[in-house]
Amino acid sequence: MMPKSQTISYRPVDLARPHGLSAQAIRNYESDGVIPPAQRTPTGYRAYGEQHVLAVGAFLALAKAYGHGPAGVIMRAAMQGDLNTVFTTIDSGHARLIRDRETLSAVEAAADSLVALPVPAPVPVGLSAALPVGALAHRLGVTPATLRKWEQAGILVPTRDRASQQRLYSPDDVRDAELAHLLRRGGHGLSHIATVLGQVRAAGGAAALAASLADWRARLITHGQAMLSAAARLAEFLAVPPEGVSGGTARRSPRQRG
Repeated sequence: MMPKSQTISYRPVDLARPHGLSAQAIRNYESDGVIPPAQRTPTGYRAYGEQHVLAVGAFLALAKAYGHGPAGVIMRAAMQGDLNTVFTTIDSGHARLIRDRETLSAVEAAADSLVALPVPAPVPVGLSAALPVGALAHRLGVTPATLRKWEQAGILVPTRDRASQQRLYSPDDVRDAELAHLLRRGGHGLSHIATVLGQVRAAGGAAALAASLADWRARLITHGQAMLSAAARLAEFLAVPPEGVSGGTARRSPRQRG
C-alpha cells in the first residue's frame, strides 16, 4: 500500500477551512515560504499533501506561541534543515517568558506593600501641583541627589521647566516617588523598583495592579501552554519526510492556477 501522503491531495481551501482561514491565506503562506511549495496537477492546480497539513498547523501554533515573525523564521529554517536557527529562535521565546515570570514574581512580592502605602498627602492649597526637586526631596526625607539617581535608573521621569530647566514632579511623579521610597526601605534594588513601577503605571495604579496579578499569571500560563502545543506540532512536522519538494518559495508561471 502506498503511503497516505502520496494517495491524498488537498486543495488550498481544504487546508484553510479547519483553521477558519481563507484559501488565499494558504497561498500567501506558501508564497512567504512558511509552508512547503505545493506540487501541481497536470492542469496547474495546487496539490497539497500531509506534510502541508502539518506545516499549516505548526506555523499557526508557533505564531500563537511566539508571534508571526519568529514563527516564520522557525518554519523556513526547519524546511532548510537549519535546526540551530529553529532551536535558537525557540530558546529566545522561552527566555522572554522566563523574564516575564521573574518580573511577575517581583511585582507580586511587592504588591502587598504597595497597596498598604498610605494615600499621599495632598499638595497644600496655593502651591503648584508640580513640585521642584527640593520640595519633593523634603517631602520624602531624602536628598535631591537620591531623586536624580532614581531618575537615572528609570524610576522617575520628571518634566523640565522650559525657562530654568528645573525638574518638576507631577502628582503622578510624587506617587511614584513615594512608592519607590517604600520599596527602597524594604531593601529592593533600583532596577527592581523601576520594573515594578513600570507595571504600576501600565495597570493604572498600585491597587489596579494588585487586582490584575491573577490575570497576569493566567496569561503567562496560557502562553506556556501555547509553547508546549507549538513544540508538539513542530515535532510532528519535522518527523514527516518531504513529499518530493524542498523548502522555499514556490515559483509560479502566469499560467499556473489554484
